[in-house]
Amino acid sequence: MIERHLESIVLKKIPSDKAIIILGPRQVGKTTLLEKISSQLKNEVIWMNGDEQDVQELFQNASATRLKTIFGKATTIIIDEAQRIPEIGLRLKLITDKIKNVQVIVSGSSAFELGNTINESLTGRKWEYKMFPLTFSEMVAHHGLMEERRLLPHRLTYGYYPEIVTHPGEEEERLRELTESYLYKDLLTLDSIKKSSTIVHLLRALAHQVGSQVSYSELSREVGVDMKTIEKYIDILEKAFILFRLGSYSNNLRNELSKSKKIYFYDNGILNALLNDFSMPEVRSDVGKLWENFFIAERFKMNSYNKSGSLLYFWRTRQQQEIDLLEVKNQKIEAFELKWSENKKVKITKTFTDAYSNATVHIVTPKNFDEFLAI
Repeated sequence: MIERHLESIVLKKIPSDKAIIILGPRQVGKTTLLEKISSQLKNEVIWMNGDEQDVQELFQNASATRLKTIFGKATTIIIDEAQRIPEIGLRLKLITDKIKNVQVIVSGSSAFELGNTINESLTGRKWEYKMFPLTFSEMVAHHGLMEERRLLPHRLTYGYYPEIVTHPGEEEERLRELTESYLYKDLLTLDSIKKSSTIVHLLRALAHQVGSQVSYSELSREVGVDMKTIEKYIDILEKAFILFRLGSYSNNLRNELSKSKKIYFYDNGILNALLNDFSMPEVRSDVGKLWENFFIAERFKMNSYNKSGSLLYFWRTRQQQEIDLLEVKNQKIEAFELKWSENKKVKITKTFTDAYSNATVHIVTPKNFDEFLAI
């Protein structure tokens, strides 16, 4: 079994007087993680699945007295797929406020459903963690650095979803199923998404624009909906852990871009499924984009697990001078310029180094990338 970073992080929080919330997309291993955590707890555990009708009914209008009776002597309550339970935020607030010495651990597959429900109700009453597909460092811990470095071209193509990693030889078929079934399952339950064909069209258009500045007006023309709908759908896709946005960093220099956005996917396998291209990097004309998406997604996941507090940006001027990734924290800047070709000479633009002389600049290639992906 591949050990996940969140396992040790969550176990250190138990016991706690706050609810533990684990959010993430379907199929990233949340249920497996909860089972592993549950097996290490010495006290009695009650396991509930929010997908089951009787569990939903159990929480409906439940009082603290009723819940105490249900929990009995159990000291840990695990609720998987909690977003399916109506008003789950209020129920969790009731437990944390009224039922002492009970640890609640909750998972949810849709941040836009569960997150919106719990944020107000559980202010100051929760530890919240995001779970993603597997990471480079988790796989290094699993079978060693040398093996995982050898698999880099494979990861650029098929990504890190656990089901894909653990079924070699079936990657393409399983990624297509994952993309066509699970990826849209939560999205298409929303009233705000009227047509599944529109969201699929938008996702494919965004996949072709990875690493490029996104134009909502251009997407509007291509997809055939207005710009407000485009922006709303991208926001939903981000909350569903399919993609994330980077803004442009600016210190108010006259020629810096300050309002542009780039979009990246959390997983290269999903990206390639949307592109309908599972060719290996060696023969891809877009290998630079695959490399960029891979590294930036890995740094994004790493910063999330570490709770680093760093904010991620890209940097670009109107003259198209660019740095691929900036991480900013406490006025300190760490800059990453990403190059797939190790032989290509890289020169960081003087405009950037003059403006941000305190920045630490890294040139990242397949030769040294592992130095920047350790947790």
